[in-house]
Amino acid sequence: MPDAPATVYDYLALLPDDRREALEAVRETILENLGQGFAEGIQYGMIGYFVPHAIYPSGYHCDPTEPVPFIGLASQKNHMAIYMFCLYTDPDAVEDFTRDWKTTGKRLDMGKSCVRFRKLEDVPLDVVGRAVKNATLTKFIASYESSLTHSARKKPKKKTAKKAARTTATRKTTSKKVGNRAAKKARSGTASKKVAKKATKKRAAKKKAAKKKAAGATAKKPAKKASKKKTTKRTTKRKPARGTASR
Repeated sequence: MPDAPATVYDYLALLPDDRREALEAVRETILENLGQGFAEGIQYGMIGYFVPHAIYPSGYHCDPTEPVPFIGLASQKNHMAIYMFCLYTDPDAVEDFTRDWKTTGKRLDMGKSCVRFRKLEDVPLDVVGRAVKNATLTKFIASYESSLTHSARKKPKKKTAKKAARTTATRKTTSKKVGNRAAKKARSGTASKKVAKKATKKRAAKKKAAKKKAAGATAKKPAKKASKKKTTKRTTKRKPARGTASR
């Protein structure tokens, strides 16, 4: 939806014709069966039916600034939806609603409280109207508060159990890690000492071999003798001069 609607009529005016007609028909069914004390308006960006703060000052427990939601009616991207929060807090009402819907032969696409549909023909309006009518203000507030009390009783136990399990698991993991580090450190220290000792022995052996080699080379080398240079005399024969007769 491009703009945030301020009223229900603004919301409907922004919809394409087929969706507007479908939601108007569902809205009419809800209004015909809605009990005293509920109000209609825009809530969470959709058409909403809720218990006003004037009647229930505490507001919605998830967000006290919002009134307690009862039903939501919306056009989503790929479908339209009826948010039956009036059933969410009453398991018996959910069972009755599901049974009545399936009895009509129509397909029910429902989450915990959200009923999705693509066209008006997919919705048995009489089943929706009956569910709305059965959820009176007194009955709805009672089931809503009962669900809060039930949740408050269960949550601490679950959290404590989970926390204890996490703490135990953390301690075991930490202990294991510490033990592994200690063992690794011990092995590393022992290995380092062995490597160092081996390296020292190797260096000593190399030095000893080098000394032995040097000593052997010195013993085999002959002493140097003074060398006398041989001098050679060159004799040159004179050639007889020209014109002189040889005798």
